[in-house]
Amino acid sequence: MAADNHLMDTFKGVLTPINRAGWPFIAAFAIVTLLIAQAWQPFFWIGLAATGWCAYFFRDPDRVTPIREGLVVSPADGVVQRIVRVVPPAELQLGSDERARVSIFLNVFDVHVNRIPHEGAVTRLHYVPGKFVNAAMDKASEDNERQLIRITLPDGKAIGVVQIAGLVARRILCDLKEQQSVKTGERFGMIRFGSRVDVYLPLDVIPLVIEGQRAIAGETVIADLHSDEAARVGIKH
Repeated sequence: MAADNHLMDTFKGVLTPINRAGWPFIAAFAIVTLLIAQAWQPFFWIGLAATGWCAYFFRDPDRVTPIREGLVVSPADGVVQRIVRVVPPAELQLGSDERARVSIFLNVFDVHVNRIPHEGAVTRLHYVPGKFVNAAMDKASEDNERQLIRITLPDGKAIGVVQIAGLVARRILCDLKEQQSVKTGERFGMIRFGSRVDVYLPLDVIPLVIEGQRAIAGETVIADLHSDEAARVGIKH
């Protein structure tokens, strides 16, 4: 019995849950595969691989989120592409002072489920239709389709989160509503097939990540609101 339980736990550990937004796509891939394979059998293996990749893209693993007060976690899996000080988009209504922006780029192999960076209340949502240029380009913050979210923290400070569509992304999903209370690390949406997420930190908060570092949504600490630590530096090995 103990061996059976251990085997089952191992099996569950290998399997990753699928986000519900992915099931229609997975079903469509599978149906198309079966239909075309009726006429051309070799397509079955191509379609099977495509269906498997689709399931892989929509994976939604559980995460262990640090919950100490003041910790800001990454809202997305991906590479910290750029850290700059800029004036936030006017749509976020965060004022005209420059603040740190952490940009996280997601490729098609990253988990695309987005998570709340810090607990608080959603005090503004604003959707902007736009282009679909490469999300790795800096101008994507201003040109691409995007969903802007302002989260007001319990101490009155605010964080901005912007979901940005990418070159092949065509749908931003955001499940939030204004005045909704949110918890650090909880899921709030996703961007399909390659994208970027920008985080605008509160004024005078220094990021604790560096450009080129890989971030894990809901786990990687990108800032500490109570820390006066200097900006970090790193070296690629």
